[in-house]
Amino acid sequence: MGNRLSKIATRTGDKGTTGLGDGSRTEKDSLRIHAIGDVDELNSQIGVLLCEELPDALRQELLSIQHDLFDMGGELCIPGYTMITEAQVARLDALVEKYNADLPPLKDFILPGGSRAAAIARVCRTVCRRAERAIVSLGKSEKVNDMPRQYMNRLSDLLFVLSRVLNRFAGGTDVQWEKDRKRDG
Repeated sequence: MGNRLSKIATRTGDKGTTGLGDGSRTEKDSLRIHAIGDVDELNSQIGVLLCEELPDALRQELLSIQHDLFDMGGELCIPGYTMITEAQVARLDALVEKYNADLPPLKDFILPGGSRAAAIARVCRTVCRRAERAIVSLGKSEKVNDMPRQYMNRLSDLLFVLSRVLNRFAGGTDVQWEKDRKRDG
């Protein structure tokens, strides 16, 4: 792996293709590359979230999720390869339960916002949903394992819950959608 990363500008993609982990090449706009790119973008957005002030336990959990997302990129990069497991999906289920336990029930929709960290978590959630859609699309044209799709589904739920947790951590609350507000126009 070290030798592969020693040269970054290889020029092998100049004609619009890129190499996969199994040595094959595919178009840079293929469904597989879209899925890999969306997972990579999510990982980067979580990196931005990690620049914020966060509870220590949550910081460690998000770092673990970043590692999982890197694993997922590897799985998507090698057709037929498996890295994401049921245990990783179950860990996300447990985190949703843990963080949602102390939150007040929602009676209405909430808007993204409140604290900066909560808003970034909501951006992460929307990128996660896009990555999930890309994996679903890829699965319609090629064989893809179930676990990456399930992982992304659980992760988007967790990121929503974390946005609420982060608003409280910052001393605020959720931003309620005002369905009966006066609309101009």
